[in-house]
Amino acid sequence: MAEEVVLMKGNEAIAHAAIRCGADGYFGYPITPQSEVLETLAELKPWETTGMVVLQAESELAAINMVYGGAGSGKMVMTSSSSPGVSLKQEGISYLAGAELPCLIVNVMRGGPGLGTIQPSQADYFQTVKGGGHGDYRLIALAPASVQEMADFVGLAFDLAFKYRNPAIILADGVIGQMMEKVVLPPIRPRRTEAEIIAQCPWATTGKTRGRKPNIVTSLELKPEAMEVNNLRFQAKYRLIEKNEVRFQEIECEDADYLIVAFGSMARIGQKAMEIAREQGIKVGILRPITLWPFPSDILAHYAGKVKGMLVAELNAGQMVEDVRLAVNGRVKVEHFGRLGGIVPDPDEIVDALHGLLAQ
Repeated sequence: MAEEVVLMKGNEAIAHAAIRCGADGYFGYPITPQSEVLETLAELKPWETTGMVVLQAESELAAINMVYGGAGSGKMVMTSSSSPGVSLKQEGISYLAGAELPCLIVNVMRGGPGLGTIQPSQADYFQTVKGGGHGDYRLIALAPASVQEMADFVGLAFDLAFKYRNPAIILADGVIGQMMEKVVLPPIRPRRTEAEIIAQCPWATTGKTRGRKPNIVTSLELKPEAMEVNNLRFQAKYRLIEKNEVRFQEIECEDADYLIVAFGSMARIGQKAMEIAREQGIKVGILRPITLWPFPSDILAHYAGKVKGMLVAELNAGQMVEDVRLAVNGRVKVEHFGRLGGIVPDPDEIVDALHGLLAQ
């Protein structure tokens, strides 16, 4: 079968991929710059073709709790929002993590704090990677740098979420959500039957007990000793994810004297800055974390012994730079370059910051 290549926005790619990956339900609420996810799903009407439920909830709180209900029954469900909306979802996200329910959350980041701006940002890194809700939990976090990855990461995120019974998030910035590129749409996966869901998700509440005690899906545990056992199990699972699921991209790193570390749209701008710097005789490489959690600490520690310095480029005041500094443990100089307020820098600004690093 010939590849299906289309031109679309990153947000639109999320919607198309969700249908083609066999998602059972989407529950969301419009907010710029991610509203095209819901709008595209409404236009495509998958409830008429695949049976996928698409619902605009009355609020972000309602949407995430609908996800909880769908995930608790073993369904492949998702939501999307942008920064203030994801803040409203945090309690529900923590509940999902505590109940070990797989689901997909999409955050197309905008500037803040507060209502901020509808322009792009990467300032939700702390909220996602450090855990924006309460309790000791982690989200599997994928950071796309292209419209193609917006499409590809939907299926990957669902696969990882169900593999580890853990919420997964696609953390995109507004640039990637709104830009248009050619996309090869993922292959079509049929939605799972009820029998397949019961077989694959024995923990789920299905309503079909067949004389057995029904499964109870909850994050509540009143006995502290039992809650500690739960938390220790969570931490063991997180260590397994850290061992098996780290993803990153290296570009021109083999001979590099300096590294630009960036994710999302900043990795793309950083790649152009790398090309300019190399034309000026500066050996620069790009290391792009694809999973923001689990974070590629080991590869950064490896390069700490090889390069002279690292520049972390972000659309924020300095968030991922903290994890880079922890990874290299003082073995190499790490500087930060960031723009705020929704301002997207041009590559020359990153080159200027590189020259500042070289001068130290």
